[in-house]
Amino acid sequence: MEKLKKHQPPMSIKKQIENLRTIGLNIENEEYAEKILNDISYFRLIKAYSLELKIKNGNYRENITFEQIVELYLFNAEFRQLIFPEIEKIEVNARCRIGNYVSERYGVIGYKKADNFQNSEYHKIFLKDIEEELRRNAKAPFVKNFQENYEGGELPFYALVEVFSFGTLSKFYKNMLNSDKKAVAKSFGVGYTYLESWLESISYVRNVCAHYGRLYNAKLSKTPTLYKEYSQAGIRNNRIFGVLLCIKQLLKDDDHWKIFVEALEALFEKYEHVDIKTMGFPEKWEEFMLS
Repeated sequence: MEKLKKHQPPMSIKKQIENLRTIGLNIENEEYAEKILNDISYFRLIKAYSLELKIKNGNYRENITFEQIVELYLFNAEFRQLIFPEIEKIEVNARCRIGNYVSERYGVIGYKKADNFQNSEYHKIFLKDIEEELRRNAKAPFVKNFQENYEGGELPFYALVEVFSFGTLSKFYKNMLNSDKKAVAKSFGVGYTYLESWLESISYVRNVCAHYGRLYNAKLSKTPTLYKEYSQAGIRNNRIFGVLLCIKQLLKDDDHWKIFVEALEALFEKYEHVDIKTMGFPEKWEEFMLS
């Protein structure tokens, strides 16, 4: 069995700067570096955004600066903030359409019946998940109203769906009967196998955004099924550009989409050291986003 590594001892900020210099990072303004490392942890900043900036021996490539790493971090923050509102639209739309459809098809408490879903074991897990969601939201006025003033204290599905996490909503959709998934997907103008895949992947990206994670130069662990025209053009589904193409399909009638693409262009121009290829963006990426 391979010997396990030992944890490294913590370093003061001055030691962090000294260490970075020993492995070739150019730090001209030490006061600025101290301020940044006092606001953003070494682990969050240096470990995450030094990818692709080092050679095999662990040293930085020539002429890499501390400011360049900070630039990548700041770009990622603005990139997340740009994407998040587009995801919010999809999340709100999906809650509405799934909530309305299931309530009308099976009644407002029909979500409790395992026969209305594909997998009874997944359904049991779902019921446990919503119990936890309701505990977390116990003080919300609409939750208290249904629990205190309605028979059985149960929430109707059109209200319950509003306390789901996006991840729970994605799992719920995945376990719906195929005929029901088709009906919901039709309202988005896509096939249900695509919508199932996209909701899971977009939910994952949403959580990355919500927890201030890295989308720059990141391989996604929840990957969407892409249209053949995209995969045949060399678009990878494990990078954020592939997910943006899925978001585009779900928001294709949104007049705001062109504004979003223009904002992306402006963001790329603002940060000169950003390599958009690491996020899966091809040449002429705007044509894919606007076609």
